[in-house]
Amino acid sequence: MNEFTVDFPLILVCLVAVSGLLWLLDSLFLAPGRKRIASALQDQYPSWNVEDSPDAGSYQSRVAEEAKEPVLVEYARSFFPVLLIVFVLRSFLVEPFQIPSSSMVPTLEVGDYILVNKYTYGIRLPVVRTKVVALNNPKRGDVVVFFPPHMNDTYFIKRVIGLPGDTVEYRDKQVFVNGERVERESAAEQVAQNPGSVVGRESLGEVEYLMQIDSRRPSGDFSVVVRPGHYFMMGDNRDNSSDSRVWGQVPEKDIVGKAFAIWMHWDSLLSIPSFNRVGTIE
Repeated sequence: MNEFTVDFPLILVCLVAVSGLLWLLDSLFLAPGRKRIASALQDQYPSWNVEDSPDAGSYQSRVAEEAKEPVLVEYARSFFPVLLIVFVLRSFLVEPFQIPSSSMVPTLEVGDYILVNKYTYGIRLPVVRTKVVALNNPKRGDVVVFFPPHMNDTYFIKRVIGLPGDTVEYRDKQVFVNGERVERESAAEQVAQNPGSVVGRESLGEVEYLMQIDSRRPSGDFSVVVRPGHYFMMGDNRDNSSDSRVWGQVPEKDIVGKAFAIWMHWDSLLSIPSFNRVGTIE
């Protein structure tokens, strides 16, 4: 299973709110007093702006003592614009994620760092997830990040197999959508990571992607009709993925965005980051 457990949106909202509030309160109530003190000191030291003059040294010393900006306010003023930009980018445009498990192998490997489009399926408010602007709907074959119904505070990433109203079947490790078999070809040029696993190339809608099955494991056949407003998700590593076959269909309201690119691969802190997997996600 692919999961990301840290609630970055909530943390970021809190940081933006606290830093912005501190800066605002200081600007309204404290900064005017410091300006008046500085202005009075300028009158007291007429040559305050003449470099290396006695007045300049005395003025700077008095300002630092009597009208210095609090350190907390200084940090808030410096970090608020940066945090706000990051907040807007992550909440409404693009958010990075790291793949922690093998449920999407061979498409995504453990240690891949990916980018997720946050607006392609509509613009949502951060944290509360309320959609404010409706745009596109997920398509069959899209790789999406979402909150699964059994863990509504944890990010998962899977592939959309069934849309609302679709009948999804799985027989002998073969996917059928609305009675039509999802075409699969051998991908002999791709080496499976585990003994007994076989890599294939499936075509679902307009999307062609790699997937993997383990011939040693039972098929786990099923047939299900996707409910209105829900999506059926499956991992590309079919026999090593906790997905809609286990915990059910995903409501549209819990979809976060579409994964569209790998930008880095980094196995661990003790390894060297690699960029040989950089590219779009199919």
